[in-house]
Amino acid sequence: MTATPRIVVLTGAGISAESGVPTFRDADGLWEGHLVEDVATPEAFERDPETVHRFYDARRRAVASVAPNPAHEALARLEAALGDDLLLVTQNVDDLHERAGSRRVLHMHGELRRARCLACEQRSEATGDLIDEPPCPACGERMLRPDVVWFGEMPYGLDEIDAALVGCERFVAIGTSGAVHPAAGFVLTAAAFGAATLELNLAVSEITEFFDETRLGRAGELVPRWVDEVLAGGAPRRRA
Repeated sequence: MTATPRIVVLTGAGISAESGVPTFRDADGLWEGHLVEDVATPEAFERDPETVHRFYDARRRAVASVAPNPAHEALARLEAALGDDLLLVTQNVDDLHERAGSRRVLHMHGELRRARCLACEQRSEATGDLIDEPPCPACGERMLRPDVVWFGEMPYGLDEIDAALVGCERFVAIGTSGAVHPAAGFVLTAAAFGAATLELNLAVSEITEFFDETRLGRAGELVPRWVDEVLAGGAPRRRA
């Protein structure tokens, strides 16, 4: 990936929800009686690693049972045409972008299919359940945790993302709530350096007002249509 792609795309939970990726939250915000934050912090893992592993092992199996949707496929088609001129940043920890064919994907919140060793800090593929305490492929210690960015931890790739936002011509957010930082501030950075900004979302988000243009609807319909526009040479539209 180049440091200054022409287009930066940020995807959030909305794009994966259309594939049937479960949220694991009940109506009262609980998962099997636990606050989600209680299974998504370093402190929670230190206190009760078994519960945390059960949570992420279940999510990993659930994601394996769903398939990419037309929005994922359209972004893979865009990458095939633009190459390094596109940077795809995702807040999602699933691998649906990759299964659709995207190869230049920056998972700022980590990946369910990867593990990180607390002994040597090496990151490796996680193909089975981590609750079984498999050994680290690098050092052999049985100290693997999900390679997912938890509350209070620093997202991956922020320097690369910042450089891309500063130099890009277009910034597009797809299926994001605008409630999670630092991703919620990406539109402001891109706009401050002259990029045209577009939001594709199922509903108005917490940051809709900061975009030049917002299109509401299902990602599986909006994203392929937008990709067709880009490939046909459509110019970005700045707010008047």
